[in-house]
Amino acid sequence: MLNTKAEDIEQLLQLAKRSSDFTSSTIAFTKPPLTIHYYKTLIDEHLLQEQLLRAIESNAAGTEIEHLNDLKQLITIEGIQIIDQIAEIQTRLFQGYAIIQKDAKDALCALIPLISKAGLRKSNDTDNEFSVVGPKVGFVEDLDINLHLLRSQFTIPNLIVKTLTVGSLSSSRVAIVYIDGIASKDNVAIIEQRISDIDFEVVFDTSQLDQIISDNTLSPFPLFISTERRDRVIYSLISGQVAVMSDGSPYFITGPSTLYDFFISPEDYYLPWILGSFFRIIRIFGVVFSLFASALYTAITTFHYEVIPQDLLQPLIFSRQNVPFSPVLEVLFLEITIEFLREAGARLPTKIGQTLGIVGGIIVGQAAVEAALASNILIIIVSLSALASFATPIYKMSNTIRFLRFPVIIMSSFWGGIGLIFGICFILIHITRLTSLGSPYTVPLYPLRPMDLRDSFIRSSYQYTNKRLSYLKPETILRYMPKPRKKKSDWEQE
Repeated sequence: MLNTKAEDIEQLLQLAKRSSDFTSSTIAFTKPPLTIHYYKTLIDEHLLQEQLLRAIESNAAGTEIEHLNDLKQLITIEGIQIIDQIAEIQTRLFQGYAIIQKDAKDALCALIPLISKAGLRKSNDTDNEFSVVGPKVGFVEDLDINLHLLRSQFTIPNLIVKTLTVGSLSSSRVAIVYIDGIASKDNVAIIEQRISDIDFEVVFDTSQLDQIISDNTLSPFPLFISTERRDRVIYSLISGQVAVMSDGSPYFITGPSTLYDFFISPEDYYLPWILGSFFRIIRIFGVVFSLFASALYTAITTFHYEVIPQDLLQPLIFSRQNVPFSPVLEVLFLEITIEFLREAGARLPTKIGQTLGIVGGIIVGQAAVEAALASNILIIIVSLSALASFATPIYKMSNTIRFLRFPVIIMSSFWGGIGLIFGICFILIHITRLTSLGSPYTVPLYPLRPMDLRDSFIRSSYQYTNKRLSYLKPETILRYMPKPRKKKSDWEQE
């Protein structure tokens, strides 16, 4: 019979063995054979081979190890601990220690510090998802280092990593990460099944997996959050989502995701909730403006001059009096020019790209007005529209907004305001039919989930966000128990 402490350690090891990066092996050249357990993404394998296993083999081969304390004389590694406290063992295991057991029925374990990855690039700057407030730790192109970055934030064995091999030619490793007891088993099973069914030659990046395993591969809307930020992935995991990453990619994808997730920035949670909510509303308004501003200008100037205020009508007519093109050609000319500048700036080196974007925009805009190719009012609208599209924290959603502007503009040029309404209705119908891992894309607004609205359009106070979102179907709803604030009289009594 195992004693209580030994049962706790055995339960910890059994839970840890569900992760693909956890290893248990037997050191057979000792008497009795020792068992070693460790996370290979957290330890330095060079230390394991050179200073632990070889030291034991050369000093203890064929000899009897009566007590784990004997390892301190056999191994030249400092900081070895012999303990039986489950809390300490669990903490050290996630700090890069290896556990050595002499007998599974015995609670006593030797903890060997093999802290990992010295000299390797541990993290990347989050250039594409920059925030002024909060950590700047991002992922790199090495899957083991990325898992190491995640595990350094979690000191629980419930963080499960399942590794699959994808690609008939590349044999790329793909990791599915989730928290057992929080994430829905159905979501985990769906992702695991879809990745297992992939028949592809080479997987270069996680973005390819995003397209292959999406519920609807024909939609321009991204159905998974793609992020290089560690804090965003950690928040997704503790919320009940599932994360996926492939080797060679610095990006995780997380799901199921909703439309509103693409307007959430990690910075929202590092600011007071009022400011975080304000900036989130600004982003949503910016995306709506970016999507429909140019189309609205086209519809009004083509069909609906009567809706323009009298004071604004004369400046608008004056700005267009020398323009030889119809409003739709004028709008398309400027929109395509903006896209040229955007693409050129993205492909050039950073400093040159910034210069091109600023100087090119000013020169082209001024030249277009002087050459009577576009009105100055339209240049202001298109410029604001381009700026507003960058308010989206997720780059993939920004690309979607850029694309959708063009069909909406064309519909407005044919049918005016009716065409604009048709475009809006088409987008609304499309997104309400989308799902991410079977979860509606527009939840919590449709289907309505009133309790989940507290972290969608706005970010409520932490006092009211202690429950996980219901549409994720988490196994554990409660995140934490908010404590009531103490009054001054209570402090004085204490």
